[in-house]
Amino acid sequence: MGKLTAELLALVDRAAALGPLPAVSALHLPTPAVEGTRDGEFCAVELEDGSLGLSYLLLGDTLKVLLASRPGAELAGMPARELAGWYADPDPVRRTLGFAAVNAISQRFLEAAGYPVDWTTDSIGLLDPQPGERIGMVGLFRGLVERIVGKGAHLTVLELKPELAGDFGGWRVTTDPAALAGCAKVLSTTTILLNDTVDSVLAACAGARWVALVGPGGGCLPDPLFARGVTVLGGSAIVDREGFVAAMTRGEPWGPFARKYCIVADRYPGFEALAARQE
Repeated sequence: MGKLTAELLALVDRAAALGPLPAVSALHLPTPAVEGTRDGEFCAVELEDGSLGLSYLLLGDTLKVLLASRPGAELAGMPARELAGWYADPDPVRRTLGFAAVNAISQRFLEAAGYPVDWTTDSIGLLDPQPGERIGMVGLFRGLVERIVGKGAHLTVLELKPELAGDFGGWRVTTDPAALAGCAKVLSTTTILLNDTVDSVLAACAGARWVALVGPGGGCLPDPLFARGVTVLGGSAIVDREGFVAAMTRGEPWGPFARKYCIVADRYPGFEALAARQE
């Protein structure tokens, strides 16, 4: 278990100490029909109070295992903290479900504290590439490559798969996290929170002045990330529970029932201040 995983679970325990957590009510999985599309990349754990947390499904054969076993009925009624503890498990299936529970508990905590979610700031737009600037990317955001390179910035992409490595005229893909060391800005997928690379990636970005983690799975409390130099956490919150569940059940796009939000480090009051509002 990585250090950041342990710290996130410690925050879950502190959130639980403020009052009993609701149990797990459901696991929402995509249908086999959307496998291989963006709508098949995430699952959601729902708590009995309606709080929802998303988690990425495509680590190893996690999606196939969950679609085959459909463990939702077994998880219903489980204490939320117990399921969140699976986030520390090396098994990718259990870790995926545990992370979804961590995110659900985190979303509940932020809402209970009355945290004013920033729905308007574009976390990716804050990247603002400049000519000659060295920019790092963790996970390939393919749609942003031309925008970055076209501005005259130098782009380095960190990927896990060695077959993707190479130089591509103005940008390169590498499997070595150390290549991020000279980057002034780094944009990362939130999947690093799940595949146990977050500690090594953020250590490599220690010299960057701007580090953003962005993705639907970015629903956790940001304190341990901000302590490691992350400046922006971008996630997605489910704002229409009934619409989301119905869309996922039918294999339809669930994006219209979620809303992207952004937590910027220098505007975030911190766990202690938010917890004090609930005591």
